[in-house]
Amino acid sequence: MSFDLPNPAATVEVALDDGARIKLRRHGNSAGQRLLLAHGNGFAVNGYYPYWRHLLSKFDLVIFDFRNHGENVPVEPANHHYGQLARDLERVVQAARSEFGEKPTAGVFHSMSARTAMKHALEIGWRWEALVLFDPPNVPPPGHPAYEMMRIFEDKLTEWARGRRRQFASVDELTQEYLQSRATRNWVPGVHALMARAVLRKNPSGDGYVLVCAPENEAAIYAQALTLNLWPRANEFAGPVKLIGADPHMKGGPATALVNQALGREGGYDYDFVPGTGHLLQIEKPEECVRITLDFFERCQFG
Repeated sequence: MSFDLPNPAATVEVALDDGARIKLRRHGNSAGQRLLLAHGNGFAVNGYYPYWRHLLSKFDLVIFDFRNHGENVPVEPANHHYGQLARDLERVVQAARSEFGEKPTAGVFHSMSARTAMKHALEIGWRWEALVLFDPPNVPPPGHPAYEMMRIFEDKLTEWARGRRRQFASVDELTQEYLQSRATRNWVPGVHALMARAVLRKNPSGDGYVLVCAPENEAAIYAQALTLNLWPRANEFAGPVKLIGADPHMKGGPATALVNQALGREGGYDYDFVPGTGHLLQIEKPEECVRITLDFFERCQFG
């Protein structure tokens, strides 16, 4: 199976406060209410198409990649940290309003972008009718029963990313890596090639392809996880938040699954998990993730 992405109805480049730029792409039903949707660390939003294609008929969908990811041109200095990402998100929200018109808006974010949306909502402002957060890798406070598990998880990811291969002779080389990795092999058929195309760009200084998100930038986000002090209760947000995790009962699943179960229970969240999924649940079981998303929006009277 292969996925052919639709052409966006409109694109807008958003200037960020340090001169970097983010490209917004508008898809779907322009008469619908708006969704902003982004991706996890080291990935790209085009790779999530098996999930967001189910939202096109109902919503005015604005997708984007965070700085140094996807369709954006990497910048130097990278300024690749959560404080900057939260400021970038505010620029994106305001640009969507000014370019595409004011309307009720919800956010759908995964992993790094979910944690960015939490930080943005708590420290900059609530801009949403609702937020849907897929498996944010929040780290509980030191002393929490799950803290050590997440510390080990993030340290391993940091070391892995620092040593990650950055150059590929072809898109198929990365596709094969995804197919062979335990963490990514359960994606629906066709997504491995789709994601490989989404995270690579032509090598600007030679042959082949390079990762858009440089390994050192990806590693910096994993390393910063332990310093964020981001373990909020649901009632700290100014509107409804849905927390959707990976399967906490799955053998060999990611630490984030258990941590989101703990955060959901302790923080009073509207929480669900998707059975049989790991961290990339939106592209492992996209239909089930869409069902939970739409059920939440219906209860929020959004859309």
